[in-house]
Amino acid sequence: MTTTLAFIGLGHMGGPMAANLVRAGHRVRGHDTASEQLAAAATAGVEPAGSAARAVADADAVFTMLPAGRHVLDLYQDVLAAARPGTLFVDCSTIAVADARTAHDRAAAVGMRMLDAPVSGGVVGAEAGTLTFMAGGGPDEFAEAEPLLAAMGRKSVHCGGPGAGQAAKICNNMILGISMIAVSEAFVLGESLGLTPQALYDVAATSSGQCWALTTNCPVPGPVPTSPANHDYRPGFAAPLMAKDLRLAADAARSGGVRTELGLRAAELYQAYAQGAGAEADFSGIVRDIRQRSGGQA
Repeated sequence: MTTTLAFIGLGHMGGPMAANLVRAGHRVRGHDTASEQLAAAATAGVEPAGSAARAVADADAVFTMLPAGRHVLDLYQDVLAAARPGTLFVDCSTIAVADARTAHDRAAAVGMRMLDAPVSGGVVGAEAGTLTFMAGGGPDEFAEAEPLLAAMGRKSVHCGGPGAGQAAKICNNMILGISMIAVSEAFVLGESLGLTPQALYDVAATSSGQCWALTTNCPVPGPVPTSPANHDYRPGFAAPLMAKDLRLAADAARSGGVRTELGLRAAELYQAYAQGAGAEADFSGIVRDIRQRSGGQA
């Protein structure tokens, strides 16, 4: 049986995700405020709905991929009343935990159900259908959404109640941001000591320094041919998005009284990088900023 889905937010992540749902045999009605993104999604089989309210009408489930919590909450204010009672809303945006919990409350207040289900894997994962979903909400909602998530990703994890998916996302990306800075600093230090990037990589990749930031997204050209470093740091995961996620983690840590000293410093470094040379670069390009501030060539 064909499932009718709505997908709102068809940008670099949402567009490929919606296309993968179409490839899995679902009918997908889409909406985006950017006409070029809506047109691109239409070429992949997504049906332009004309408005968000029209997209959600009669949909079995509603997916959203939006820039920030305020966009999700504003959208819910408009579209919850347009959906059928009991419709499952799945928000894949990365937003504050408090905003996600507010969205859950607003959905429940009008008889809807919801999951917060942010993703890891970037644009490459969205296009390849290999994303990881971190879901917060009820177990029944997760069980219902899981087959749909499987059309867009390789793994889905039910992390707990409302907001738990967002909590897992910001904690994971705090690890990633800190790791990338550490790996980048090590390469710049190694260069200053006469090590070639390949030599350091060959040691660290099979030793205690091994991590995803090194072996998959290596920040220097050469050792990992598929990393953005070999393509002038064109973003797979853009630096401004990393800065956003680290800011969310920092805000959560401050509000909870948790001492995440490396996380706070990483947030500061990425905020500065994303507002400058890294505005349109992959987050691994921070190695160039570290090198330049160390007196070398970026």
